[in-house]
Amino acid sequence: MTAIPEAKQPGAPEPRLIDLHPAAEPFLDAVLDGLSQDQKAIPSKFFYDRRGSELFDQITRLDEYYPTRTEKALLKRFGPEIAERVGAGAQLVEFGAGSADKVRLLLAALRDLSAYVAIDISRDFLFAEAVELQRAYPDLPVIAICADYTRRLDLPDTGHSRRVGLFPGSTIGNFSRPEAMRFLSTVRRMLEGGAFMVGVDLKKPTDLLNAAYNDAAGVTAAFNLNLLKRANRELGADFDLAGFEHLAFYNETEGQIEMHLRSLKPQQVTIAGRAFGFAQGETIHTEISSKYAVDEFQELARAAGFNPAGVWVDDARLFSIHFLDSA
Repeated sequence: MTAIPEAKQPGAPEPRLIDLHPAAEPFLDAVLDGLSQDQKAIPSKFFYDRRGSELFDQITRLDEYYPTRTEKALLKRFGPEIAERVGAGAQLVEFGAGSADKVRLLLAALRDLSAYVAIDISRDFLFAEAVELQRAYPDLPVIAICADYTRRLDLPDTGHSRRVGLFPGSTIGNFSRPEAMRFLSTVRRMLEGGAFMVGVDLKKPTDLLNAAYNDAAGVTAAFNLNLLKRANRELGADFDLAGFEHLAFYNETEGQIEMHLRSLKPQQVTIAGRAFGFAQGETIHTEISSKYAVDEFQELARAAGFNPAGVWVDDARLFSIHFLDSA
């Protein structure tokens, strides 16, 4: 058990903080490997240095970016119905817990939870959020586990209570469909007969999707290009930031938004003594965001061993929250 150093308030409740020391893929290795592929790529998980996290927070508040505000509105509107599905005495397990904004909306509706368990690989942010949440809900046992949530781990025993997983934010969309099914299967085994709530972005007109990832203020472009700034700063790379541009589009065949960084000219980039050539128009693939029809996601969930037991969708049919029971 690992605690973060801070001044303690006498009598204040404290969360249980568990550090499983997940092995992080080195940024340099990921960049060198990704740029060696026929389709150059850098994994999207490396977006989130301090500046990247700040920019993403700005993205969630943009007029064009509907997912965050729509999911929050669904949690507020259907909180009582969701609470009925969860039931009393459950252990709520959030995978990839970031900001506690969404789980606080759920906690306002849920009653008599045996514990809230947050799992994330970002140790300091996770543990700081757990401390704040524990202070806000002193009667709720809060457990924060620093771990890779995509890999199976043993969840803490909180009295043989039913486990209900939570995966908001349409983060499931950052997986390819085969990856999403593997993740769902892993979660089902971890929950040991419990249920799983998943936020899923829906298929919709292409113009709405393209606008969400090409905002007029250019925040998403700055977020994407910050990946190259990070490589220059941390890896000593020599990316010409003016030589690349943000590219995002909806691939209707694959049912996903793709984000790329496109080279504006023939150029060469050197990283750790290795040179990588770029043709004009060549791209670095940085992220996907898969979109689903409701029945399409439910079919995927069934293939992973879940039974779809409920779904909540906003009136404009932009976003959905699925409740899945173990088969």
